[in-house]
Amino acid sequence: MAGPYEGARVLVTGGTGSFGHTVAKKLLDRDIAEIRIFSRDEAKQDLMRHEIRDGRMRYYVGDVRDYDSVERATRDVDFVFHAAALKQVPSCEFFPMEAVRTNVHGSENVVRASDHNGVRSVVCLSTDKAVYPVNAMGMSKALMEKVAQSYGLNNPNTETTVSCVRYGNVMYSRGSVIPLFIRLIRSGKNVTVTNPEMTRFMMSLAHSVDLVEFAFLNAQQGDLFVRKALACSMGTLAGAVLNLFRSNGQVEVIGTRHAEKLSEALATREELSRAHDMGDYFRVAADKRDLNYSVYFEEGDVHQDRYEDYDSHTVGQMTGPEVEQLLLSLPEVREELRLAGIPVEEPVP
Repeated sequence: MAGPYEGARVLVTGGTGSFGHTVAKKLLDRDIAEIRIFSRDEAKQDLMRHEIRDGRMRYYVGDVRDYDSVERATRDVDFVFHAAALKQVPSCEFFPMEAVRTNVHGSENVVRASDHNGVRSVVCLSTDKAVYPVNAMGMSKALMEKVAQSYGLNNPNTETTVSCVRYGNVMYSRGSVIPLFIRLIRSGKNVTVTNPEMTRFMMSLAHSVDLVEFAFLNAQQGDLFVRKALACSMGTLAGAVLNLFRSNGQVEVIGTRHAEKLSEALATREELSRAHDMGDYFRVAADKRDLNYSVYFEEGDVHQDRYEDYDSHTVGQMTGPEVEQLLLSLPEVREELRLAGIPVEEPVP
């Protein structure tokens, strides 16, 4: 399947992370000309270079905060996956301006450089924490979305389509809770959770890449895409991991971290009132009005249907066995089970 990537050059910012690894391996199965990995960590780039031995991979050392390095990396590129970000909620709480510099100014650099170099499409990766944000990480990601959506409004003649995708917890991504649970179990320790009643959306890395690809294929200027997902409580997730690994450990409650929310929302009721249901996805179009509002108050339809937020507390909740089956769909979890000497069957394709 070549799709839109046939003969194309693709840039992945923050490409040495979990998302970058997954998208690179998937794209290398296509008839693609080049994949550029852009990040500031040369050690991780070297590890990735040895892990993925393919002549179509190229590595660019740079920082999204530095426009010149981004501009160089986007030359002759067709598609940009913008995944570079500061993502840890507690660290962003202590250093909010660092979150702004990377997540907001850095994203503006990526969009501006992409437009300058004639990139066909840019997809910016956002998070459920950008919805009703209560922490610096979510606030900076919400501003990133505004930067992306406003670009087309302010540059109507641009040929670069800029869109966003928003998703919840990406299972087994770097820094996520599932690898932590497994490390604690293998060390013979209890599994720690901040609040067992806390709920989160669950998505595999493969589904997160599918969401980005869907945006590349379907995006119009300023669109926001959300993949529908189920959710579960942290207590249910921890219990499922303990059960899979046949552990006698307990769930230990350690208390909520800095600026954590009890639940997360993938879309607000206001967004859903104007969203287009595309099956597995919601497409939320950008508000394309200009600053002359009076015409809309005089002539427009101000009626807005009532919707609930698409929230991890209100969507379908997975049971323990359902979470276990989802965990078993992850190659990383199956490998951890094999290392622990626990037999596991390969999923049916």
